[in-house]
Amino acid sequence: MIRFALALPLAVLVAVAAAPAQQKGPTVPDTVTFEAGIEYTNPDDQHLQLNMARPKAGDGPFPCVLFIHGGGFRAGKREGYDQQIVRMAERGYVAVTASYRLAPKYPFPAAIHDTKAAVRWLRANAKKYHIDPERIGVTGGSAGGHLAQFLAVTGDVKEFEGTGGNPEQSSKVKCVVNVYGPSDFTKSYGKSVDAAEVLPLFLGGNLEAARAAHIKASPLYWVTPNAAPTLCIHGSEDKYVAHEQAVWLVDKLRAANVEAELVTLEGAGHGFKGKDAEAAEKALVAYFDKHLKAK
Repeated sequence: MIRFALALPLAVLVAVAAAPAQQKGPTVPDTVTFEAGIEYTNPDDQHLQLNMARPKAGDGPFPCVLFIHGGGFRAGKREGYDQQIVRMAERGYVAVTASYRLAPKYPFPAAIHDTKAAVRWLRANAKKYHIDPERIGVTGGSAGGHLAQFLAVTGDVKEFEGTGGNPEQSSKVKCVVNVYGPSDFTKSYGKSVDAAEVLPLFLGGNLEAARAAHIKASPLYWVTPNAAPTLCIHGSEDKYVAHEQAVWLVDKLRAANVEAELVTLEGAGHGFKGKDAEAAEKALVAYFDKHLKAK
């Protein structure tokens, strides 16, 4: 396990658990094209949308990163990542942040189906938006980290694809940065301040009533040698998702001969701020540059 802290000269905020929508939209430099409200799938007449930032100059194809918001599977908005996807576009990425169906109206696996549909949509529209379909990564914080990690370990599992469109495309991702996302729901109770409230809404009952769903929805139990390279970023004092959840995941990935790293931010909780946010974003960017920039 790798534990280290990093520093970055520019203050940024990485993936709070339920990032608020930005009312005025992001600040967009002249070098970036930002487009909001692009519909990518329409399950149950929900018209799910994504926001996209991409470089203005050049035809690419560019590497792409999908950002998945947190919020306990029942809240949160894609707009919380708007400024970060703009920063990624400044670095030469096509970056998107997508909405997905929320619990309790839409329990597991609806959010899985939606995020996989988003990846398939990106591949289906790769030529239009100058995306390299072989260089798509994913990240998210908290519940979004879980959904990102689930994409990374179930690229070959057909039962989770859903019917959200573009079935001829793959939902595989090349790598993942999982920011304090849970890996094993069966061990969340008693270690999280809100698991007993949140998980029954997402999984159709508590651990006693819906144990099978808790296991099926846990990325830890889907790890195979085919999983995507993974970076976990987690605070040592996280009261919502215990740090050990990241340790278990990284250990199991490594046991399956999958590249996996853990950045532990000592003393950090859930929802990074200040220097912890700076360190997290620096690690995230470096990981995507390593896996998506090199052809």
